[in-house]
Amino acid sequence: MTERTPMPKDVAGQALEWHALQREGGLSAKQQARFMEWLVASPDHLREYLAVGRLAAELADAMRALPVDMPSTRVADTARGNVIAMPSRRARSAPAPRPRASRRRSIAVAAALVLTLGLGARIAWPQTAHYVAAHGEPRRIELPDGTVAHLNAESAMRVRFGLFERRLELERGQASFVVAPGRRPLTVRAAGLEVQDIGTTFDVSLQREQARVGVTEGRVQVIGEDGAGRVLADLGAGQSARVAYRDQTVSVRDEDADTMTAWWTRRIVFRDEALRDIADQFNRLNDVRLHVDDAAGAMRLTGNLRADDLASMRAFLDQQPMLMTTATANGIEVRARTSSIEVGTRATGSHR
Repeated sequence: MTERTPMPKDVAGQALEWHALQREGGLSAKQQARFMEWLVASPDHLREYLAVGRLAAELADAMRALPVDMPSTRVADTARGNVIAMPSRRARSAPAPRPRASRRRSIAVAAALVLTLGLGARIAWPQTAHYVAAHGEPRRIELPDGTVAHLNAESAMRVRFGLFERRLELERGQASFVVAPGRRPLTVRAAGLEVQDIGTTFDVSLQREQARVGVTEGRVQVIGEDGAGRVLADLGAGQSARVAYRDQTVSVRDEDADTMTAWWTRRIVFRDEALRDIADQFNRLNDVRLHVDDAAGAMRLTGNLRADDLASMRAFLDQQPMLMTTATANGIEVRARTSSIEVGTRATGSHR
């Protein structure tokens, strides 16, 4: 046996290669040593190798369970070479017509084999897509595995689904994910962070100075970009984390789950948020835009507003003693009333 060594650079490819070598026959002592070194080098190696074995076993079990009644059809050969052996043609001198029921079963077997092999190819073949939500037009997207993504207006994300992973990248804006269960881990990359799902519903928002990750169900881990896989935050349901772009400092707080997904129904719910970030949320959905000066933008507000109710938004801002608004041809100007405004000033309000 030629002593091949796994060549792919990615872990999933290496796992597939080692599994193929094991299937071809016993490994030599040298190969077995290299395999064990690879297997224990990282938990990811063991996880990927076990995933390959599980997938192969499931496909084999599915094909063995098919009610094959054709003597020359060999399911095991199908699994190895993707070739279906056809029944040998009977001699004309001894015709033996098959009953209709048997013919129907044979057709069902062939269809089931095609379906099984097609499903395996669909899972294994990488699937990529790019989604964009335009200004004022949030989208609800069902991904190939059944995961539902809510993509806010003025947002974009890229999706790649492979045999061993589900990887998404939030390029800009905001998105929530209702994750479908599955053996393949799902990760979301955003602004140099990686959010690893552990069976959950969560939200990722790229704001001006920080990324915000909130969990409504289950649990996620937020991983830093330092290459060491450092866990910045381990979040459960009802928690959110703010991660600063500048130095990846983290602030974790408790947060109402309904608040995190209020934007799905075009509401803007905010608690102790900077006005500049609130204005960004409003501007995603409206043609009339809020223009906030630097001093006013630093104010932190709490409120619950309809994103499409311009009159209520302006009334809410006018209620704040340190703010003033002016309608212009370009939208609504929001300014601080005095130059001595303190950044830490906080205000609240709510409009239904």
